[in-house]
Amino acid sequence: MSVYAADRLIAQARQLAAEYRRTMGKPLPGISTEIALHDAIRLLRLEPLAQPAGGYDATDPTRDHKRIQIKSRTIFDESRAGQRIGQIRVDQEWDAVVLVLMDEEYEPYEIYEAERDELLQYMEKSSSSRAKRGALSVARFKIIGRLVWTRENGLEGEVWDNRA
Repeated sequence: MSVYAADRLIAQARQLAAEYRRTMGKPLPGISTEIALHDAIRLLRLEPLAQPAGGYDATDPTRDHKRIQIKSRTIFDESRAGQRIGQIRVDQEWDAVVLVLMDEEYEPYEIYEAERDELLQYMEKSSSSRAKRGALSVARFKIIGRLVWTRENGLEGEVWDNRA
């Protein structure tokens, strides 16, 4: 399948997911994960895995093939506190987690990255049983991690500076 065909399919999936939620009043299961996976790989210029691997979804060819786990969260109501991301599996192999935040149209607006050591350190120190199991809020992930991409500015500085 060509890149153009995949981009077209994802664009159609975004429209379908947004319309489904407006019509049915609930999100279409699993779609945000697939859209976020596509967006993170495209926007951060990651390499997708040829074969699925436990623990990570892509690698970063510019950083010694760092293993990246990709998470997503679609934010339908900014005022609603305590929104969570999917559980981070500490027993699997990965080097960093990328969180793709999407709006109600399933369009990405921010991407954050947190290193494995930073996440594990927080989980170990936390008094929250949820955090110890790898279940973090979006707000906590943003505090631990760093902003690497925005809709307005594209790739942010630091780690991603080496990309032209």
